[in-house]
Amino acid sequence: MQTTTKRITPGWAVWTAHAAALAPLPAGLWRIAMAVGIPVGFDRAWLDRAGIPGPGSVWPIVLSLVAEGCALLALGLIRPWGERAPRWLPLVGGRTVRPSAAVVPAAVAAALLTAFGVAFGVKIVRVLAGAESDPAFPDGAAAVVMSLAYVPILLWGPFLAATTLAYHRRRRAGSV
Repeated sequence: MQTTTKRITPGWAVWTAHAAALAPLPAGLWRIAMAVGIPVGFDRAWLDRAGIPGPGSVWPIVLSLVAEGCALLALGLIRPWGERAPRWLPLVGGRTVRPSAAVVPAAVAAALLTAFGVAFGVKIVRVLAGAESDPAFPDGAAAVVMSLAYVPILLWGPFLAATTLAYHRRRRAGSV
């Protein structure tokens, strides 16, 4: 079934939605690598105390899966299921999605993710520059690899904010 969503969603919004959906993926893969015992630069004693690999591996894996699951919701802002809930969903299936039901949570998430991104970005820069020490932060090349894995997640909030703005504009224009 053809909907107006595909026709009127700006190309830049499609791009930012996909970027938002993929932003936490490298960091999640890095965390999962750590959780399954692949050396990622952490001190072995620290990993042993944390129970990684082992029972302590649950939190990085769950965090990675939840983050990616939430990130994939950005695609709803550019897909038909962001305007009409899929029929298979209990209680809401087939109903029109109120714009505020998508815009408010997405805007709040974008603001929180942007704030987190700024704070974490500052932390990464300070540790890599030697201005701050963090025993939970890998050293050397491992620190650079970890930082590169986290760079996309720093942009998750702005990507989601741009996509949310496009969704809001499109839905507002459709209701006039």
